[in-house]
Amino acid sequence: MPQNKRRVGDRGQVTIPKWIREQEDIHGGDEVVVERDDGQIVIRKASDVDDDTLADAYRDHADDARRINDEWQNASREADDRL
Repeated sequence: MPQNKRRVGDRGQVTIPKWIREQEDIHGGDEVVVERDDGQIVIRKASDVDDDTLADAYRDHADDARRINDEWQNASREADDRL
């Protein structure tokens, strides 16, 4: 794999070489994932799996919120019945 040295800008920005962007089908405005893997910095194109994982997390959070809301409503009804 060819190596290209890149200088990191003052704001931490690095330009991905054009040949890599073309091969990986990365365009302006696309999302990439930056992560560490075994002591290396890896930049990869964000995939639909990443979006699905985030969507699943939001769905789980919403399900938890509904469950808690139902529990509070039941507790409130029980309290009203006892008063």
